[in-house]
Amino acid sequence: MNIRLMAVALAASVALPLGAAKATDLEVTHWWTSGGEAAAVAELAKAFDATGNHWVDGAIAGSGSTARPIMVSRITGGDPMGATQFNHGRQAEELVQAGLMRDLTDVATQEHWKDIIRPSSLLDSCTINGKIYCAPVNIHSWQWLWLSNAAFKKAGVPVPKNWDEFVAAAPALEKAGIVPLAVGGQPWQATGAFDVLMVAIAGKDTYQKVFGDRDAKVAAGPEIAKVFKAADDARKMSKGSNVQDWNQATNMVITGKAGGQIMGDWAQGEFALAGQKAGTDYTCLPGLGVNEIISTGGDAFYFPLLKDEAKSKAQEALAKTLLDPKTQVAFNLKKGSLPVRGDVDLAAANDCMKKGLEILKKGNVIQGTDQLLSADTQKQKEDLFSEFFASPSMTPEAAQKRFVEIISAAD
Repeated sequence: MNIRLMAVALAASVALPLGAAKATDLEVTHWWTSGGEAAAVAELAKAFDATGNHWVDGAIAGSGSTARPIMVSRITGGDPMGATQFNHGRQAEELVQAGLMRDLTDVATQEHWKDIIRPSSLLDSCTINGKIYCAPVNIHSWQWLWLSNAAFKKAGVPVPKNWDEFVAAAPALEKAGIVPLAVGGQPWQATGAFDVLMVAIAGKDTYQKVFGDRDAKVAAGPEIAKVFKAADDARKMSKGSNVQDWNQATNMVITGKAGGQIMGDWAQGEFALAGQKAGTDYTCLPGLGVNEIISTGGDAFYFPLLKDEAKSKAQEALAKTLLDPKTQVAFNLKKGSLPVRGDVDLAAANDCMKKGLEILKKGNVIQGTDQLLSADTQKQKEDLFSEFFASPSMTPEAAQKRFVEIISAAD
């Protein structure tokens, strides 16, 4: 889609008359529809409604890969929402370049975002040509392995402390009728698992060379071959998953039907909703217990350019509310993510969240692939790893060759 050619569509939107002292309805679109995610969104809505405005929930089921094309189509088609979720990074780049998204620089300056948002790369991801176009709301790290303590107890083996121990425990889990690794059928789950394996096995520098520098030579090398071997192990361990959505895979861990899941820290919202306690009912291994690193991807809200003055003011109120200290704490405790403010009190954080905060404090972080690669390149990766996990006939060597082609052409 050439978004720039469709920018004129927004100009056709009709300004609505201002309501006197009435609350302004603002539609907010997002893809947070699981139980834990819905509980977290409710905190954002409650905080925004307290400003005298009204959050009109525009949840779109089916994850980001389903929701984003719908969101983009509405914006380019002249039917923009008041605010919309995207991941930190380049997903809204063309919309901004087409002049369809609102410049939030004035709000960011008034609210001192540059002083409070940590790490600074989060705000950098919102910045295009020196102007700020989004409000980060959380840090979501992909770099986690979630383990069911009950599953390993049933299998008669200790809860693993790292990826190698997890792979070694797979036969015992299978003998006990437990799927070792839960991976849902959505393409982004498989590619996310691969990215996590890359950091754990090949290391931070190799990850940066491949995804940050688009170094095809490194992508074709022996270190990445080891990652594809690990991905092959993951594929074999997940063959009995038979679920589609990520939260269904998480539920397999919660119920002890699966030994573990490689998934972002948003999985914690599902554990919390099920009444499970970190360290007691489930175990979390940042960096798969190999390299304790977290990625600083996550979610941000963008604000389409509107003609309606009342809705524009409501947009400003929402942007400020999203970064309010109380909102940051309430939302992220429910979401399982880390706050983007470095000055909030998270004494109520559970053991896993505290691990993430400690890693963040040490600066052991990487940028997420959404921040480093275009949406088109990400889609090509998803297609590759979706096919790899679904097709045992595709060898790791063949998959690596296709991966190198994707990195060679990455923009």
